[in-house]
This record gives sequence, structure tokens and C-alpha cells, in this order.
Amino acid sequence: MANEITMPSMGADMTEGTIVKWLKNEGDKVSKGDKLAEIETDKTVVEMEAYNEGFLRKITSSEGSVVKVGKIIGYIGEMDEEVPDDVQEDNSEPKAEIKNVEPEPEKTLAKDESNNDSSKSQSLDITLSSDSVQIKASPMAKRLAKEKNINLADINGTGPGGRITKDDVENHVPGPSLISSNQLGKSQNISLDSNDIPLNSMRQAIARVTVRSKTEIPHFQVTVEIDMTEAMKMRADINEDIEKNGIKVSVNDLILKATINSLLKYPKWNTSFDGDKLISHSSINLGIAIALEQGLIVPAILDAQNLDLLSLASKSKDLGNRARGNGDPLSNQELTSGTFSTSNLGMFGTHSFTAIIVPPQSGIIALGEVKKEAKVVNDDIQIRQVMYATLSADHRVGDGAEGAVFMKEFKDLLEKPSRLLL
Repeated sequence: MANEITMPSMGADMTEGTIVKWLKNEGDKVSKGDKLAEIETDKTVVEMEAYNEGFLRKITSSEGSVVKVGKIIGYIGEMDEEVPDDVQEDNSEPKAEIKNVEPEPEKTLAKDESNNDSSKSQSLDITLSSDSVQIKASPMAKRLAKEKNINLADINGTGPGGRITKDDVENHVPGPSLISSNQLGKSQNISLDSNDIPLNSMRQAIARVTVRSKTEIPHFQVTVEIDMTEAMKMRADINEDIEKNGIKVSVNDLILKATINSLLKYPKWNTSFDGDKLISHSSINLGIAIALEQGLIVPAILDAQNLDLLSLASKSKDLGNRARGNGDPLSNQELTSGTFSTSNLGMFGTHSFTAIIVPPQSGIIALGEVKKEAKVVNDDIQIRQVMYATLSADHRVGDGAEGAVFMKEFKDLLEKPSRLLL
């Protein structure tokens, strides 16, 4: 009997996945570890690996199907092995239906009413929405269009048979909306949409994780003010030397390196609380909070303790690009194996904030913007570049004093940045 291929669980909160693309065809030879299909979860698109060897004998759920975790999506086996004939495609997305549209009331111009009262002609103004006709679009494209509030009927599909793809939605540029000069200065009667807003699967997952975090983990916070003047100078000098090679070190890369070095000195914060013990991790898998239009994900740079500053800069850029759909999908390990995290809102002009710990990690550092401030240095007033950083820590793992010592090391590393190059 051929081996079943089931929809895998790629995270504790995953209940279903969408088959974006099959990477093997029926009859193809499959080795253990081969990439079988691209699966869209509530976080991102992940490549599913084969756990058995043989041939892809049968695909039971086609591209675009939404399948519950654990349900059969295909079979792998030898060509002479039996494959069930009665397996039907599971949870495929229903096709759009043609809906009856009620006509709107008769509309005529005011001058027609005054000049042609006796000769009014009845007319029907019928409007069709994208829900009224069958429009070919991938599930990801439909979801993205809904989140962006874009009418699918306004998008030209470039996929097979005119199918609208995710890239078509992302590349869609709405036409300009101009306001005439005679509209300026007029009073407006504005009302906000009072309809409920359904949550997409990613927002639902974020809700579950953050409630779990704030319910189970006793947070405490420690905030430090960091003089980034020397770090910014060092960054400028490094980039002047390496930009010709297409590499650039960001402020966030300096922050990541300082976090890694701090964790190497105080590895207690690279553990997870587990009842009567702390689970130590042999690697620092450093999570980076990345804001997508669908929601927030925190993928990790794996084995970050082995990377120098330039390698870290390359890895963090690659991770960000892939999280946004450019390049290979993020792996399940990158999405679920973080041991400590950072969250940077400095690019939005945020002064400081506190972040929520990603379970089962023990801490996360929240970073604000680097901005110029007047500071007293050796009894002189100088313009310095300052950043505020706040540690959210699990009080079950360590106390406030331990958190303060950890953040002092983080601060010292950035204020004496040459240590980040060692």
C-alpha cells in the first residue's frame, strides 16, 4: 500500500494550509527530503518535504485547495503498490456563484427633470461587483486583495487563462483620485464603516499567541538609553569599504550582533521555562519581528552565534526578503525554532515601546529610532545620537537585576562598538 502524504502541522497554532504549488508531478521519482509542494500557512509560504521514497503516485488535493492539518493530499509509493481510488479532493475552495443583482432606483439629471418632465425614460443602473461574477484568482491573491481593499475586477491577471496571482495584486496601482477646486472648503458629511472586520488567519494566530504569552508569562521590562554616536560612525566607515561589494550593514544588524554577544555572555536568557527546569539551547536562533501586510511574523536566523557582523548582515537581509515573498520560502525551522527575539520600530519614528515575548522564548528586545539629542558629556552639551531599548523578560527565568545586567552589556557593546567586530 502506498504511503499517505498528509497536510503537515507547521506550528502549534496551524489548523489548515493552502496548497500553493505542487513541485512534483504524478509519476515523478521522489527521494526523502525532496521538496514536494509549497504550503501557505497563516504565517507565510513554506516548502513541504517528502518523508518517504518512491514515486508520487497520486495527488488528491490540487493547487489552491485549503486542507485541514492531517488530511490526505496525495500518495507516495512504488509503481506496483496499491493506491485508493475513492479519495476525493479535500476542501477545495468553492467557485464563485452568479448572483442576482437588484436594480437601483431610477437616476436622472436635475436638468432633465426640469426640462423633460413629460418625457422621462425609465432606466436601470445595474452594478456588478467582483463577487457577482466568476473571477479566476489564486487563494493568496484573493486574500491579499481583500486585505488591501482592492476590487479583483480592477486587476489584470497574468497567470494561466488570465488567473490573478499574488504578484498581480501586489503590483496593482489604483488610478488617481482627483479633487476639483470647487470642492475645497465645503463641509463634509463623513461616516466610518461600521461593519465588522473579519480577521485573516494570520491575525487569528497572532491573537492566540499573544494571549497565551501575556496569560502564561509574567513579563517585566528594563529600559536603557544607548548613545549610538560611535556605533553610527563605525557603521558609516564599514559601509564605505564594503558597499562596492553589494553589502551594507544596517543599524539593526549592529543591534542583532549586540544581542547575540550579550546572550553568549549571559546564556540564561537563551533558555525556555519548563515547570521545574530551564531548557538550555545549544544554538542562538535569533528571531526578528517582521511586519507584513497580513500581520506579524518572527522568523529566526539559525545558529546566529557563529556569524560575524558582515555574515549576519547578509543573513538578516536574506531572511527579510524571503519573509516578504522574494526568494525561497522560509523553512518551518526558521518559523518555529527561535530562542530569543528582537523587534525594531525605529524606522516608523517610534521613540520607545515594549514588545510581547514569543512563547516559549524568555525574552525580546524592543528598539526605537536613533535620533539626535542634546546630552551633557564631560560637563559639555553635545549633540549625540541616542536610541532607547527595552527588554521584556520572563520573570520565571530571571529577576529584574539579572535583566538589568543583561541590558547593561547590550548597551556597553553598542557604545563601544569595536567589540562587535571581534
